[in-house]
Amino acid sequence: MPADVSRQTYPFTLPELPYPYEALEPHIDAATLRIHHREHHATYVKKLNEAVAKDSALQKLTLGQLLRDANKLPEAVRAAVKNNGGGHLNHDLFWRTLAPAQSSANSHAPRGTLGDALKEQFGSFEEFRRKFSDAAASHFASGWIALSLDHASRRLVIADLKDHEVLHGGDATAVLILDVWEHAYYLKYQNRRPEFIEAFWHVIDWSCAAERFEHGASSGGV
Repeated sequence: MPADVSRQTYPFTLPELPYPYEALEPHIDAATLRIHHREHHATYVKKLNEAVAKDSALQKLTLGQLLRDANKLPEAVRAAVKNNGGGHLNHDLFWRTLAPAQSSANSHAPRGTLGDALKEQFGSFEEFRRKFSDAAASHFASGWIALSLDHASRRLVIADLKDHEVLHGGDATAVLILDVWEHAYYLKYQNRRPEFIEAFWHVIDWSCAAERFEHGASSGGV
């Protein structure tokens, strides 16, 4: 499966998107996507590099390792690594959650083992979609909503993540994620977050989500 930024070490870098900025139109507009990627995500990468620039020991750790043991980091850089590293990790997953609406990798519902698991645990795909959308709409302030596979219970969970909290690979596999920070949608949707959430369902790359689910189910991690 595609490499993710959790394996990056210092200096951390901003990956290119796997599609053009206009590819998600009309659901996610090109102007928002460009600013979101080139300004917001890039800033998290820049500030993460600044946070570990003077610590050679931290520079040897992957992003996943830094975030997993964030509470053990030196106090002077702990918040910066958690916030900017979490922003880097979650944004990378968000970009890889999406695909152009006309893409063969994209459909309105997943098939295969992921589709079966959603039906088994939520009753139907439609009921999962309703619960995920409700969680995204009701999330207070900034953050993320993720579908994750919990390794201990082997169950799918809708996770509500505040600010730039992350799912730790040793505990859960992130299957897909939605950014509900206002910068993700405000140019097109202003304060109408529910419209952005509805648009999200048209550009999910279910092929990638299914691959992550199957990888997590077989190996217990990412």
